[in-house]
Amino acid sequence: MVKGFYTLLIAQFLSAVADNALLFACIALLGELSAPSWHEPLLREFFVFSYIVLAPFVGPFADALPKGKVMFISNGIKFFGCILALLGLPPLYAYAIVGIGAAAYSPAKYGILTEMLPPNLLIKANAWMEGTTVAAIILGPVFGAMIAARTTYANLNFGITFNAENAPYYGIAVITGLYLLAAWFNLYIPKVPKDHSIPQRSLNFIFHDFWHAFTTLWRDPQGSVSLAVTTLFWGAGATLQFVVLRWASLKLGLDEQDATKLIAILAVGIAAGSVGASLFVKLENATRVLPAGIFMGMLVIGMIFVETREVAAVMLFSIGVLAGYFLVPLNSLLQHRGHTLLGAGHSIAVQNFNENIGILVLLGIYTLMVHQELPINTIIIIFGAFVSISMAIIYKLYSAQPSHDINAT
Repeated sequence: MVKGFYTLLIAQFLSAVADNALLFACIALLGELSAPSWHEPLLREFFVFSYIVLAPFVGPFADALPKGKVMFISNGIKFFGCILALLGLPPLYAYAIVGIGAAAYSPAKYGILTEMLPPNLLIKANAWMEGTTVAAIILGPVFGAMIAARTTYANLNFGITFNAENAPYYGIAVITGLYLLAAWFNLYIPKVPKDHSIPQRSLNFIFHDFWHAFTTLWRDPQGSVSLAVTTLFWGAGATLQFVVLRWASLKLGLDEQDATKLIAILAVGIAAGSVGASLFVKLENATRVLPAGIFMGMLVIGMIFVETREVAAVMLFSIGVLAGYFLVPLNSLLQHRGHTLLGAGHSIAVQNFNENIGILVLLGIYTLMVHQELPINTIIIIFGAFVSISMAIIYKLYSAQPSHDINAT
Protein backbone atom coordinates (compact mmCIF):
# COMPACT_ATOMS: atom_id res chain seq x y z
CA MET A 1 0.00 0.00 0.00
CA VAL A 2 1.13 3.57 -0.70
CA LYS A 3 2.36 6.10 1.85
CA GLY A 4 -0.45 7.66 3.86
CA PHE A 5 -2.93 4.83 3.35
CA TYR A 6 -2.68 3.66 6.95
CA THR A 7 -3.02 7.23 8.27
CA LEU A 8 -6.26 7.36 6.28
CA LEU A 9 -7.37 4.10 7.91
CA ILE A 10 -6.68 5.39 11.44
CA ALA A 11 -8.61 8.62 10.78
CA GLN A 12 -11.48 6.66 9.26
CA PHE A 13 -11.54 4.22 12.18
CA LEU A 14 -11.71 6.94 14.82
CA SER A 15 -14.43 8.88 13.01
CA ALA A 16 -16.45 5.71 12.37
CA VAL A 17 -16.16 4.60 16.02
CA ALA A 18 -17.46 8.01 17.06
CA ASP A 19 -20.36 7.86 14.54
CA ASN A 20 -21.48 4.44 15.76
CA ALA A 21 -20.97 5.22 19.44
CA LEU A 22 -22.90 8.48 19.10
CA LEU A 23 -25.96 6.65 17.78
CA PHE A 24 -26.17 4.53 20.92
CA ALA A 25 -25.38 7.44 23.21
CA CYS A 26 -28.27 9.31 21.58
CA ILE A 27 -30.52 6.25 21.99
CA ALA A 28 -29.64 6.26 25.71
CA LEU A 29 -30.37 9.98 25.85
CA LEU A 30 -33.79 9.41 24.26
CA GLY A 31 -34.46 6.88 27.03
CA GLU A 32 -33.54 9.43 29.70
CA LEU A 33 -35.88 11.92 28.02
CA SER A 34 -38.71 9.29 27.98
CA ALA A 35 -39.09 9.49 24.19
CA PRO A 36 -41.30 6.82 22.48
CA SER A 37 -39.51 3.70 21.17
CA TRP A 38 -40.13 4.55 17.52
CA HIS A 39 -37.92 7.63 17.94
CA GLU A 40 -34.88 5.32 18.01
CA PRO A 41 -34.92 4.39 14.28
CA LEU A 42 -35.99 7.97 13.61
CA LEU A 43 -32.53 9.04 14.85
CA ARG A 44 -30.94 7.29 11.89
CA GLU A 45 -33.53 8.81 9.55
CA PHE A 46 -32.53 12.31 10.66
CA PHE A 47 -28.86 11.35 10.18
CA VAL A 48 -29.19 10.06 6.61
CA PHE A 49 -31.47 12.88 5.44
CA SER A 50 -28.39 15.07 4.95
CA TYR A 51 -26.85 12.48 2.61
CA ILE A 52 -29.85 12.79 0.31
CA VAL A 53 -30.31 16.56 0.39
CA LEU A 54 -26.59 17.35 0.06
CA ALA A 55 -25.77 14.66 -2.52
CA PRO A 56 -25.49 17.11 -5.48
CA PHE A 57 -23.03 19.25 -3.52
CA VAL A 58 -20.75 16.91 -1.56
CA GLY A 59 -19.36 15.17 -4.66
CA PRO A 60 -18.09 18.38 -6.31
CA PHE A 61 -16.92 19.56 -2.88
CA ALA A 62 -14.87 16.38 -2.38
CA ASP A 63 -13.41 16.58 -5.89
CA ALA A 64 -12.59 20.30 -5.68
CA LEU A 65 -10.38 20.12 -2.55
CA PRO A 66 -7.68 17.75 -1.25
CA LYS A 67 -9.72 14.96 0.26
CA GLY A 68 -7.78 14.98 3.54
CA LYS A 69 -8.89 18.59 4.00
CA VAL A 70 -12.49 17.66 3.21
CA MET A 71 -12.34 14.96 5.89
CA PHE A 72 -10.92 17.46 8.39
CA ILE A 73 -13.75 19.93 7.74
CA SER A 74 -16.32 17.14 7.97
CA ASN A 75 -15.07 15.98 11.36
CA GLY A 76 -15.26 19.61 12.48
CA ILE A 77 -18.98 19.64 11.63
CA LYS A 78 -19.48 16.40 13.57
CA PHE A 79 -17.66 17.95 16.54
CA PHE A 80 -19.97 20.98 16.36
CA GLY A 81 -23.06 18.71 16.39
CA CYS A 82 -21.81 17.00 19.56
CA ILE A 83 -21.18 20.35 21.24
CA LEU A 84 -24.77 21.39 20.49
CA ALA A 85 -26.02 18.11 22.00
CA LEU A 86 -24.03 18.84 25.16
CA LEU A 87 -25.60 22.31 25.27
CA GLY A 88 -29.10 20.80 25.27
CA LEU A 89 -30.13 20.53 21.61
CA PRO A 90 -32.56 17.57 21.26
CA PRO A 91 -30.71 14.40 20.13
CA LEU A 92 -32.67 14.09 16.86
CA TYR A 93 -31.50 17.53 15.72
CA ALA A 94 -27.94 17.18 17.03
CA TYR A 95 -27.53 13.84 15.27
CA ALA A 96 -28.88 15.43 12.08
CA ILE A 97 -26.06 18.03 12.22
CA VAL A 98 -23.52 15.23 12.67
CA GLY A 99 -25.13 13.68 9.58
CA ILE A 100 -24.17 16.79 7.58
CA GLY A 101 -20.53 16.16 8.44
CA ALA A 102 -20.86 12.47 7.63
CA ALA A 103 -22.44 13.25 4.24
CA ALA A 104 -19.47 15.45 3.32
CA TYR A 105 -16.97 12.92 4.74
CA SER A 106 -18.06 9.85 2.80
CA PRO A 107 -17.18 10.88 -0.80
CA ALA A 108 -13.73 11.91 0.43
CA LYS A 109 -12.92 8.76 2.40
CA TYR A 110 -13.86 6.40 -0.42
CA GLY A 111 -12.99 8.67 -3.32
CA ILE A 112 -9.40 9.08 -2.17
CA LEU A 113 -8.83 5.34 -2.61
CA THR A 114 -9.17 5.56 -6.39
CA GLU A 115 -6.79 8.53 -6.42
CA MET A 116 -4.16 6.90 -4.20
CA LEU A 117 -4.25 3.36 -5.58
CA PRO A 118 -4.29 1.49 -8.93
CA PRO A 119 -7.38 -0.60 -9.85
CA ASN A 120 -5.67 -3.91 -8.99
CA LEU A 121 -5.39 -2.83 -5.33
CA LEU A 122 -8.94 -1.49 -4.94
CA ILE A 123 -10.51 -4.68 -3.56
CA LYS A 124 -7.67 -5.09 -1.08
CA ALA A 125 -7.92 -1.41 -0.08
CA ASN A 126 -11.69 -1.69 0.26
CA ALA A 127 -11.25 -4.78 2.42
CA TRP A 128 -8.98 -2.75 4.70
CA MET A 129 -11.41 0.17 4.67
CA GLU A 130 -14.42 -2.05 5.32
CA GLY A 131 -12.40 -3.94 7.93
CA THR A 132 -11.72 -0.75 9.90
CA THR A 133 -15.32 0.37 9.38
CA VAL A 134 -16.58 -2.98 10.63
CA ALA A 135 -14.18 -2.83 13.58
CA ALA A 136 -15.75 0.55 14.35
CA ILE A 137 -19.22 -0.98 14.00
CA ILE A 138 -18.11 -3.71 16.43
CA LEU A 139 -16.59 -1.37 19.00
CA GLY A 140 -18.78 1.70 18.46
CA PRO A 141 -22.15 0.34 19.68
CA VAL A 142 -20.61 -1.46 22.65
CA PHE A 143 -18.46 1.56 23.51
CA GLY A 144 -21.32 4.01 23.02
CA ALA A 145 -23.75 1.96 25.11
CA MET A 146 -21.14 1.55 27.85
CA ILE A 147 -20.08 5.20 28.17
CA ALA A 148 -23.73 6.34 28.08
CA ALA A 149 -24.96 3.86 30.71
CA ARG A 150 -25.85 4.91 34.24
CA THR A 151 -23.99 1.95 35.76
CA THR A 152 -20.69 3.12 34.23
CA TYR A 153 -20.64 6.22 36.43
CA ALA A 154 -22.39 4.88 39.53
CA ASN A 155 -19.19 3.90 41.37
CA LEU A 156 -16.66 6.29 39.84
CA ASN A 157 -14.88 8.67 42.18
CA PHE A 158 -12.28 11.02 40.72
CA GLY A 159 -13.08 13.87 43.06
CA ILE A 160 -16.05 14.62 40.82
CA THR A 161 -19.70 13.92 41.58
CA PHE A 162 -21.33 12.05 38.69
CA ASN A 163 -25.08 12.38 38.24
CA ALA A 164 -26.18 9.05 36.76
CA GLU A 165 -29.07 10.71 34.92
CA ASN A 166 -26.51 12.67 32.89
CA ALA A 167 -24.68 9.52 31.76
CA PRO A 168 -25.61 9.98 28.05
CA TYR A 169 -24.13 13.49 28.14
CA TYR A 170 -20.89 12.14 29.62
CA GLY A 171 -20.77 9.63 26.78
CA ILE A 172 -21.32 12.31 24.15
CA ALA A 173 -18.46 14.34 25.70
CA VAL A 174 -16.10 11.38 25.24
CA ILE A 175 -17.25 10.97 21.62
CA THR A 176 -16.60 14.68 21.00
CA GLY A 177 -12.95 14.00 21.89
CA LEU A 178 -12.81 11.15 19.35
CA TYR A 179 -13.89 13.50 16.56
CA LEU A 180 -11.10 15.91 17.55
CA LEU A 181 -8.53 13.09 17.41
CA ALA A 182 -9.80 11.94 14.00
CA ALA A 183 -9.51 15.51 12.68
CA TRP A 184 -5.90 15.63 13.89
CA PHE A 185 -5.04 12.49 11.88
CA ASN A 186 -6.79 14.01 8.84
CA LEU A 187 -4.11 16.71 8.79
CA TYR A 188 -1.47 14.05 7.98
CA ILE A 189 -3.21 12.44 5.00
CA PRO A 190 -1.05 13.13 1.89
CA LYS A 191 -2.44 15.52 -0.71
CA VAL A 192 -3.37 13.88 -4.01
CA PRO A 193 -4.13 15.63 -7.32
CA LYS A 194 -7.63 17.07 -7.61
CA ASP A 195 -9.88 14.76 -9.59
CA HIS A 196 -12.64 15.87 -11.99
CA SER A 197 -13.21 19.36 -10.55
CA ILE A 198 -16.37 20.94 -11.96
CA PRO A 199 -15.82 23.89 -14.34
CA GLN A 200 -18.70 25.98 -12.90
CA ARG A 201 -20.13 26.51 -9.42
CA SER A 202 -23.64 27.73 -10.23
CA LEU A 203 -26.57 25.85 -8.69
CA ASN A 204 -27.99 25.06 -12.11
CA PHE A 205 -24.72 23.50 -13.25
CA ILE A 206 -24.27 21.55 -10.00
CA PHE A 207 -27.75 20.00 -10.22
CA HIS A 208 -27.27 19.23 -13.92
CA ASP A 209 -23.85 17.74 -13.17
CA PHE A 210 -25.30 15.52 -10.43
CA TRP A 211 -28.16 14.36 -12.66
CA HIS A 212 -25.63 13.49 -15.37
CA ALA A 213 -23.58 11.47 -12.86
CA PHE A 214 -26.74 9.79 -11.53
CA THR A 215 -27.99 8.71 -14.95
CA THR A 216 -24.52 7.71 -16.17
CA LEU A 217 -24.02 5.24 -13.32
CA TRP A 218 -27.52 3.78 -13.58
CA ARG A 219 -27.18 3.28 -17.35
CA ASP A 220 -23.84 1.52 -17.03
CA PRO A 221 -24.33 -2.28 -16.73
CA GLN A 222 -21.74 -2.83 -13.97
CA GLY A 223 -22.53 0.50 -12.34
CA SER A 224 -26.26 -0.20 -12.15
CA VAL A 225 -25.98 -3.68 -10.65
CA SER A 226 -23.40 -2.63 -8.06
CA LEU A 227 -25.43 0.50 -7.24
CA ALA A 228 -28.62 -1.51 -6.83
CA VAL A 229 -26.95 -4.06 -4.55
CA THR A 230 -25.12 -1.56 -2.36
CA THR A 231 -28.31 0.52 -2.05
CA LEU A 232 -30.19 -2.57 -0.91
CA PHE A 233 -27.38 -3.65 1.43
CA TRP A 234 -27.05 -0.37 3.32
CA GLY A 235 -30.80 0.07 3.61
CA ALA A 236 -31.14 -3.48 4.91
CA GLY A 237 -28.05 -3.20 7.13
CA ALA A 238 -29.21 -0.03 8.86
CA THR A 239 -32.64 -1.58 9.47
CA LEU A 240 -31.20 -4.90 10.63
CA GLN A 241 -29.30 -3.09 13.38
CA PHE A 242 -32.55 -1.89 14.95
CA VAL A 243 -34.32 -5.20 14.23
CA VAL A 244 -31.61 -7.04 16.16
CA LEU A 245 -31.86 -4.63 19.10
CA ARG A 246 -35.62 -5.13 19.36
CA TRP A 247 -35.46 -8.88 18.67
CA ALA A 248 -32.76 -9.37 21.32
CA SER A 249 -34.89 -7.52 23.86
CA LEU A 250 -38.25 -9.15 23.08
CA LYS A 251 -37.17 -12.67 22.07
CA LEU A 252 -33.97 -13.25 24.06
CA GLY A 253 -34.61 -10.97 27.03
CA LEU A 254 -31.33 -9.05 26.68
CA ASP A 255 -30.71 -5.51 27.88
CA GLU A 256 -29.34 -2.81 25.54
CA GLN A 257 -25.66 -3.42 26.37
CA ASP A 258 -25.93 -7.18 25.74
CA ALA A 259 -27.94 -6.58 22.57
CA THR A 260 -25.17 -4.36 21.19
CA LYS A 261 -22.79 -7.30 21.59
CA LEU A 262 -24.92 -9.25 19.10
CA ILE A 263 -24.58 -6.35 16.66
CA ALA A 264 -20.83 -6.57 17.24
CA ILE A 265 -20.90 -10.28 16.33
CA LEU A 266 -22.79 -9.42 13.13
CA ALA A 267 -20.05 -6.93 12.32
CA VAL A 268 -17.33 -9.53 12.97
CA GLY A 269 -19.04 -11.71 10.39
CA ILE A 270 -19.02 -8.85 7.88
CA ALA A 271 -15.29 -8.43 8.50
CA ALA A 272 -14.70 -12.14 7.91
CA GLY A 273 -16.73 -12.05 4.70
CA SER A 274 -14.82 -8.98 3.56
CA VAL A 275 -11.49 -10.74 4.08
CA GLY A 276 -12.75 -13.76 2.16
CA ALA A 277 -13.82 -11.55 -0.72
CA SER A 278 -10.45 -9.78 -0.83
CA LEU A 279 -8.68 -13.15 -1.05
CA PHE A 280 -10.89 -15.02 -3.51
CA VAL A 281 -12.81 -12.50 -5.64
CA LYS A 282 -11.25 -10.49 -8.48
CA LEU A 283 -12.68 -7.16 -9.59
CA GLU A 284 -13.67 -8.49 -13.04
CA ASN A 285 -15.67 -11.31 -11.34
CA ALA A 286 -17.36 -9.11 -8.73
CA THR A 287 -20.92 -9.81 -9.89
CA ARG A 288 -20.54 -13.56 -9.28
CA VAL A 289 -21.08 -13.00 -5.55
CA LEU A 290 -24.73 -11.90 -6.02
CA PRO A 291 -26.27 -15.23 -4.84
CA ALA A 292 -24.76 -14.64 -1.39
CA GLY A 293 -27.30 -11.84 -0.91
CA ILE A 294 -30.18 -14.22 -1.61
CA PHE A 295 -28.98 -16.66 1.06
CA MET A 296 -28.44 -13.79 3.50
CA GLY A 297 -32.14 -12.89 3.37
CA MET A 298 -33.06 -16.53 3.99
CA LEU A 299 -30.83 -16.61 7.08
CA VAL A 300 -32.49 -13.45 8.38
CA ILE A 301 -35.87 -15.21 8.25
CA GLY A 302 -34.27 -18.06 10.23
CA MET A 303 -33.87 -15.68 13.19
CA ILE A 304 -37.51 -16.34 14.16
CA PHE A 305 -36.57 -19.90 15.22
CA VAL A 306 -33.72 -18.81 17.51
CA GLU A 307 -34.28 -19.11 21.26
CA THR A 308 -30.82 -18.78 22.83
CA ARG A 309 -28.10 -16.14 22.62
CA GLU A 310 -25.50 -18.75 21.58
CA VAL A 311 -27.49 -19.76 18.50
CA ALA A 312 -28.25 -16.09 17.88
CA ALA A 313 -24.52 -15.33 17.82
CA VAL A 314 -23.85 -18.08 15.25
CA MET A 315 -26.80 -16.96 13.11
CA LEU A 316 -25.78 -13.30 13.10
CA PHE A 317 -22.14 -14.14 12.39
CA SER A 318 -23.23 -16.19 9.36
CA ILE A 319 -25.46 -13.37 8.11
CA GLY A 320 -22.49 -11.02 8.46
CA VAL A 321 -20.15 -13.31 6.50
CA LEU A 322 -22.54 -13.43 3.55
CA ALA A 323 -23.07 -9.66 3.72
CA GLY A 324 -19.34 -8.87 3.71
CA TYR A 325 -18.63 -11.39 0.96
CA PHE A 326 -20.97 -9.74 -1.54
CA LEU A 327 -20.58 -6.12 -0.38
CA VAL A 328 -16.83 -5.58 -0.82
CA PRO A 329 -16.49 -6.76 -4.45
CA LEU A 330 -19.57 -4.85 -5.59
CA ASN A 331 -18.55 -1.74 -3.68
CA SER A 332 -15.11 -1.95 -5.36
CA LEU A 333 -16.71 -2.42 -8.76
CA LEU A 334 -18.92 0.61 -8.21
CA GLN A 335 -15.93 2.73 -7.17
CA HIS A 336 -13.94 1.61 -10.21
CA ARG A 337 -16.76 2.26 -12.67
CA GLY A 338 -17.55 5.59 -11.02
CA HIS A 339 -13.92 6.70 -11.13
CA THR A 340 -13.63 5.63 -14.79
CA LEU A 341 -16.83 7.34 -15.89
CA LEU A 342 -17.21 10.36 -13.60
CA GLY A 343 -14.58 10.95 -10.96
CA ALA A 344 -14.34 9.53 -7.46
CA GLY A 345 -16.22 12.19 -5.51
CA HIS A 346 -19.09 12.43 -8.00
CA SER A 347 -19.64 8.68 -8.08
CA ILE A 348 -19.51 8.25 -4.30
CA ALA A 349 -22.00 11.11 -3.89
CA VAL A 350 -24.39 9.34 -6.27
CA GLN A 351 -23.80 6.11 -4.36
CA ASN A 352 -24.54 7.82 -1.04
CA PHE A 353 -27.67 9.43 -2.47
CA ASN A 354 -29.07 6.08 -3.54
CA GLU A 355 -27.93 4.14 -0.49
CA ASN A 356 -29.38 6.65 1.94
CA ILE A 357 -32.69 6.75 0.10
CA GLY A 358 -32.64 2.99 0.67
CA ILE A 359 -31.94 3.55 4.38
CA LEU A 360 -34.62 6.24 4.62
CA VAL A 361 -37.25 4.05 2.95
CA LEU A 362 -36.50 0.78 4.76
CA LEU A 363 -36.04 2.43 8.16
CA GLY A 364 -39.21 4.42 7.55
CA ILE A 365 -41.14 1.21 6.88
CA TYR A 366 -39.59 -0.39 9.98
CA THR A 367 -40.45 2.66 12.11
CA LEU A 368 -44.04 2.46 10.88
CA MET A 369 -44.22 -1.26 11.71
CA VAL A 370 -42.91 -0.61 15.23
CA HIS A 371 -45.37 2.26 15.65
CA GLN A 372 -48.18 -0.10 14.58
CA GLU A 373 -46.86 -2.67 17.11
CA LEU A 374 -46.39 -5.52 14.63
CA PRO A 375 -44.91 -8.69 16.21
CA ILE A 376 -41.13 -8.86 15.88
CA ASN A 377 -41.30 -12.23 14.05
CA THR A 378 -43.60 -10.70 11.42
CA ILE A 379 -41.16 -7.83 10.94
CA ILE A 380 -38.24 -10.25 10.53
CA ILE A 381 -40.09 -12.38 7.94
CA ILE A 382 -41.08 -9.33 5.90
CA PHE A 383 -37.55 -7.94 6.09
CA GLY A 384 -35.75 -11.19 5.17
CA ALA A 385 -38.15 -12.01 2.32
CA PHE A 386 -37.70 -8.53 0.87
CA VAL A 387 -33.90 -8.90 0.84
CA SER A 388 -33.94 -12.36 -0.80
CA ILE A 389 -36.54 -11.49 -3.42
CA SER A 390 -34.84 -8.19 -4.30
CA MET A 391 -31.42 -9.83 -4.67
CA ALA A 392 -32.90 -12.62 -6.80
CA ILE A 393 -34.50 -10.06 -9.15
CA ILE A 394 -31.22 -8.09 -9.46
CA TYR A 395 -29.29 -11.31 -10.15
CA LYS A 396 -31.75 -12.47 -12.81
CA LEU A 397 -31.81 -9.10 -14.58
CA TYR A 398 -28.02 -8.82 -14.64
CA SER A 399 -27.52 -12.42 -15.78
CA ALA A 400 -29.73 -11.72 -18.81
CA GLN A 401 -27.37 -8.96 -20.00
CA PRO A 402 -24.34 -9.58 -22.25
CA SER A 403 -20.91 -9.42 -20.59
CA HIS A 404 -19.14 -6.05 -20.52
CA ASP A 405 -15.58 -4.80 -20.02
CA ILE A 406 -15.26 -3.23 -16.56
CA ASN A 407 -12.65 -0.78 -17.89
CA ALA A 408 -14.79 0.53 -20.74
CA THR A 409 -15.61 4.25 -20.72
